[in-house]
Formats: sequence, C-alpha cells, structure tokens
Amino acid sequence: MERRLAAILAADVVGYTRLMGEDEAGTLARLKACEAEFVEPTVDRHGGRIFKRMGDGYLVEFASVVAAVECALAWQAETRDPILFRIGIHLGDVMVEDGDIYGDGVNLAARLEGLAESGGIALSQVVYDQVVGKAAADFEDTGEHTVKNIVKPIRVYCVRLGREAIQANKAVQAHHLSDRPAIAVLPFDNMSGDPEQEYFADGITDDIITQLSLWRSFPVIARNSSFTYKGQSVDAKRVGRELSARYVLEGSVRKAGNRVRITGQLIDTDSGAHLWAERYDRDLVDIFDLQDEIAERIATHIVPEMGRAEEQRAVRKRPTDLGAWDLIQRGSWHYHRFTEADMRQARGYMEQSLEIDPMSGLANGYIAATHMFDAVMGWSTDAARSVADGIAVAQHAATLDPKEPFPRTVLASLRVFNREPERGVEEAERAVDLNPSMSVGHLALGYALLFAGHPKDGIEAMHTALRLSPRDPTITVAWSQLALAHLLMKDFDAAVDYARKALQDNAANLTAGHRLACALGHKGDLEGAKTALESSRRYMPEPTRAYFEAAYAFSDPDKLEFFLDGLRKAGWDG
Repeated sequence: MERRLAAILAADVVGYTRLMGEDEAGTLARLKACEAEFVEPTVDRHGGRIFKRMGDGYLVEFASVVAAVECALAWQAETRDPILFRIGIHLGDVMVEDGDIYGDGVNLAARLEGLAESGGIALSQVVYDQVVGKAAADFEDTGEHTVKNIVKPIRVYCVRLGREAIQANKAVQAHHLSDRPAIAVLPFDNMSGDPEQEYFADGITDDIITQLSLWRSFPVIARNSSFTYKGQSVDAKRVGRELSARYVLEGSVRKAGNRVRITGQLIDTDSGAHLWAERYDRDLVDIFDLQDEIAERIATHIVPEMGRAEEQRAVRKRPTDLGAWDLIQRGSWHYHRFTEADMRQARGYMEQSLEIDPMSGLANGYIAATHMFDAVMGWSTDAARSVADGIAVAQHAATLDPKEPFPRTVLASLRVFNREPERGVEEAERAVDLNPSMSVGHLALGYALLFAGHPKDGIEAMHTALRLSPRDPTITVAWSQLALAHLLMKDFDAAVDYARKALQDNAANLTAGHRLACALGHKGDLEGAKTALESSRRYMPEPTRAYFEAAYAFSDPDKLEFFLDGLRKAGWDG
C-alpha cells in the first residue's frame, strides 16, 4: 500500500436528506447538473482527482494545498441555491490502494467539512499555514474543535464567501453533532467524612472517564465540565440539559478502616430512569490497583446498558425520525437476534446510516459482521465470497476509523474463516490494545487462538470476555465458542454444558446446536445427540460437508474429521 502526502478536499451537499424528501427527482437532476457543469471541470482545472463519490459528496485529492483551496473557492463561487456545498480541506499522510485513498488525512477533511458553514470552507491549521497570503480569501480563526474519531482538538480556520448561513442547515448540523448521545460522569461523593479521601473519590471518577473514552461508543463529557458540579446536589435531568448528556453516571465512595464501599448508578436524563446500579465492597490494599479495577468494572458494565437503552429507543422511533446513530442502534438490535431475517434487516439499517455518515467505521464494521454470519450460519450460497466481502468491508472500516476496535474484532474472525488464524490473532490483539475492556475483542482473540492451535490460551481469553461483560448481547457466541474449545480438548462434559448455555440464551444458535450434538455423540449419549441434531435442523435442514469445511476452517484436517465424526454418531450422514 502506497503512502504519500496529499491535500484532501471533502465536499458535501447541505441538507441533502431534506432536499431529497422535498423533491427527489429534481434534487438528483440538479446535483448531476452541478457535477457536469462546474464540479468536475473545476477539479480538473486545478489538478485534482475525484477518488470517491458518495451520493451527495465528493473526496478529491490534490498534490498542492494552494490548488486545493483555490479549487474550493472557485467551486463555491459557482454554486447556487438550493444545491449548496460545505467543503473541508486537510493536508496529511494518506494510504493509496487500487486508486482509493484512506487514512486520517481523509477522515479529518471529512470532519472539517462538517464544521463549515453553508457555502463555506473550513481548513485545518496545517492548510492555513500553507495558504495564508497565497490564496485570495479572508480567513477566520474559529478556535479549537473536538471532532468525532479524532483524539486531539483541532484548530479550524473558515473562509466565508458572503452568503448568509441557512438556518435549516444549522439545525441539520446541530442534529448530526448531537446524534450520538453523550455521558457525563459526575464527581463521586466522598462519604467518608475525611477530606483526605477526596483525592481517592476524584481518582475513581477520573479513571472511569478515561475508561469510557476508550470505548468510543459514546462521547464522554470532559472532566472540566462535569467537575463543575462537584460538591453540589443536582438533578440528573438538569445536568443532562446543561451538558447535553443523555446519560449521567453518579456515585459515592465510603471508607471505613481498611475497607471501602463504592457505589454507582447510571441515569437516563430524558426519563430520569435508573438503568443500572451496583455496589462494590473491597479491601483497601493497593489504592491504584483498586481504582483501576473499579473503573474497568463500571465502564464495562454500563456501556452495554447504554447500548441496550439506545437500541430500544431507536426501535420505538418512527422511521422518519431516525438519524445515523439511531439507524446503527436499530440495526444493532436486529444484529444481536442472530437470525437470517434479522441480519438482513441489520445490514439494511447500517447501509442507511452510511448514506448519512459514510465515514462511520462502526456501521461498516457491522456490515462486515453480517457477511461473516452469512458464511458461518450457511445463509450464503457462496461462503467464500461472503468471507471475502466481509474482509473487504472490515478493512475499509478499520481504515476509516483506525481507533475504533469493533471492525478489527470482526476482521479477526473473518481471517480465521479465511484460514489465516495467525493474522486473526494479530487483528484481535490490535482491537484489545485499542480497548482492553471491550469483551468482544477478547472473544475474537480467543477464537483466533483456538484455530491457531492454542486452545488453552483461547479459553482464557474467552473467559476474560465473559468476566468483562457477563450480560453482553453476544454471550450466546461466547458460550458456543467455549463449547468448541472444550470439544477439541475432548472435555465433552464441559462442551455439553457450554453448548446448552448458548442454546438457552438463543435457541437459533446453529453452531451451538451442532457442537452439542457432536459433544453428546463423542460422549456416547446417542439419543441426546440425535435430539440435538434434529433440533438444529429447524435452522439448517441438511448441513453439507462443504458447509462444515467453510464454517470450521481448521488448518489441521484431523480436527475437522474429529468434529464430523461426532456428528455422524448423532445421525448426520454427510
């Protein structure tokens, strides 16, 4: 993959969804006319190359920063209401593969575009430094901005071309920025009556904020803002309004002698409902280890709770009210039901989300996962094609958002199905490095280790996943994977127990049904094995050898034969 320095211009039509809703045919015709009349000619004239079209947007590469800005100025001078554009420009290191361009340089240009006014241009600091005094434009320093998927705040300079901002578009931007709900962690109360314990309570709060930030699932309100409520008795709804946070985590610390009690509760600021509450009683041996442990436990427990709440909120919304984040959540709800029809719906919602936010690594990651399940569950007529499609989408997702761990967990499992378990281990380890508290990262690592020939290490990683998130929506997958691991180690009793747990959580878990039948067959319980295999036929009437070869991509053929032999004892005649 080639690397080079490039100026990236990202352009997007203002209020495109609204315009399409008002006049779909007319909007498409006007956009095509804009592209033919001045977008393509202006880009060509300034030496640029459009490397990606996204319905209502464009990504353009330039070798010269000045040329990119001059192109943007000419572009905006030509636009006419109602088709207006926002443009963002950044200079950065990019990766080039098959004519497409990836990397933070592309991502940051897209984020800058979202900060521009209607008919305006937003530049990063590095672009401004290169063009000031060279481009015929007035620049305004709008200060530092925090943008999605970029760790550090960026300084933004805007070019105004004399048009008044469109109020409707401002509303669209405000909705988009608030689409993904935030959480505020209030300073934990020191209930010990000892002022010296304030540092411990504040340390717990700081560590939780840090842990939640690793998840990247929800924006976390900055410490400086949430700590303004320290020492106050405030209503969660008020905090939600003042900090624009949908969720508030509050808690307390009480120390007595060598014991400490830490409580926490998660509140939905819209309804005031308590979504989660827990109490932790610990010996105060090593204060820093204790802070780390409690912060990790609270973060790993409340993120799934917020996820479930967001899924239910999205399911209750009318389709016309769904934004990009809502669409991901509605898709996630279907995804975690693990049926063929639900997976199709999940993919559809994720694709709709990408129409609004094409740079979403999370939505692309889910789409890759649906391709994976097509192959694993036998829903695809061409399992190898589904795996290849999943790998392509997962790689794209990881490139769009290198700090989002979920696409890498999917890519890890897809590597296993592509008979590349060692590469699967590498991808899973990257995901765990990005977020050590994300249970599905450890689950993917365990699965990859299992197929790479390290079943004991795989089992350890899977148990870590269960410890981190004992109520995770993917728990049926964890139980099923543990069943396979113990099956390969010929611990048939444990394999049976785990497979039954998986089926108890989700009766449609086809892989768990096959593993239960196999384990019971090897154990000698032939009647039980036949019953288990017959139950699985509700979801796949006649599984073929080709299916099992695709779903169980062992590098050692003896392991596959061992597995199939257990199924033959259960009555499978493949």
